[in-house]
Amino acid sequence: MIRYILKRMVQMIPTVFGVILITFVLFNVVGGSPAKSVLGPHAQAKTLEAFDEQRGFNKPLFFGARTRTRAYADSDFERSAGDWGTINGITYTNGMISLAEGGEYALPLKFDLRTDCEYELEIEGRTDGFPTLGKNDLKLSNVWKKKTIKFRATPVLSDANGGVEGQSLAEIVPVDAPVEIRSIKLRRVMRNPFDSQIVFYFNRLFHWDFGVSHSTNQRVSKLLADGIVPSLMLTVPVFIIGLFTSIALSLFCAFWRDTWVDRFFVILSVALMSINYLVYIVAGQYFLGFKLGWFPVWGFEDFRYLALPILIGVVSGLGGSLRFYRTIMLDEAHRDYVRTARAKGVSQSSVLFKHVLKNAMIPIITNVVIAIPFLYTGSLLLESFFGIPGLGYLGINAINSSDVDVVRAIVLIGAFIFVIANLLTDICYALVDPRVKLK
Repeated sequence: MIRYILKRMVQMIPTVFGVILITFVLFNVVGGSPAKSVLGPHAQAKTLEAFDEQRGFNKPLFFGARTRTRAYADSDFERSAGDWGTINGITYTNGMISLAEGGEYALPLKFDLRTDCEYELEIEGRTDGFPTLGKNDLKLSNVWKKKTIKFRATPVLSDANGGVEGQSLAEIVPVDAPVEIRSIKLRRVMRNPFDSQIVFYFNRLFHWDFGVSHSTNQRVSKLLADGIVPSLMLTVPVFIIGLFTSIALSLFCAFWRDTWVDRFFVILSVALMSINYLVYIVAGQYFLGFKLGWFPVWGFEDFRYLALPILIGVVSGLGGSLRFYRTIMLDEAHRDYVRTARAKGVSQSSVLFKHVLKNAMIPIITNVVIAIPFLYTGSLLLESFFGIPGLGYLGINAINSSDVDVVRAIVLIGAFIFVIANLLTDICYALVDPRVKLK
């Protein structure tokens, strides 16, 4: 068995890698800009850049020699002059801007550039003269031509305290002729082309660093540690009580099959499955909490505050579980080995508990182990309606506030637990059924 477990753990490596890659794509690619999702579309460019810098979003996605900077958005003058329209001496005509002869112009940056890295400026323009950008000759011609210039921002004193910031940029100085420009792009040159978002992401996961919550400004790992205990205090009792209750009632149905007792529980299970989950919560809070006063309906001070949500969780899930386990028990009860046991004079209780229940453990284990990862995430509705500060409550708040780091951590850890649960399922199969061999 040890050899099999080690083999399966090795096989889990590409699965775990795939899980990490999928979560990376979902949160870094599919959802658009995380900074704008969290801070809003009207946030200042410098604030968005700081958010990206902290979380590695200002790097190339997988690899690359250069990356965008929010200090300057790409200018394509096909429709308008953009920020260049506010600069004196700039004229806009026919999808291009014209820089007058002898003028000095600077890029309209949103904030100062960094002085610790190199930048690359790409200009598509034309001229009959010899304009320069600082000390760099543009070498444009009278036809449209692209020119790329690398430069570093010059450090300047920005205040009386001697703080150093990057200068906006050396001016574009047309020397002896006007310049027509069709597009301008600014990129930050990367020291290492593999210094990318995915490498940054894997490096943080390797150090068990899930980032910082934007809404609470706390480490995500601390939020998860604080929320896991309330969640497990709610979900584990619901899971265990519901499991044993549904299995016991399913055996009871199998014992009294085709009688009014069996039909009653079938009707009850269908009725429980038909009622919406929110109805259980609202009705339980109103009648058992508000009207009768048996339970508190909000907060998390002691175990009394968990009694009502646990009761609601058990009752709401009982219908589906009872229907599932009853089907399994009845299916096993009609097998040949059961008829043989009855023919030998084995009592009905022994048939149910020593034969039917034992041989029904494979689908039961499958259903149980699959549910284990969801115990970690808590119950979203119960925790939200009862004010229990678990991971479900944390997840709902993170989704509402677009807290990317928290949502991603909850999804990623849940996926890891699900992968481990699959391994536990195979091991449990071999423990309960001697016909299953781990090879």
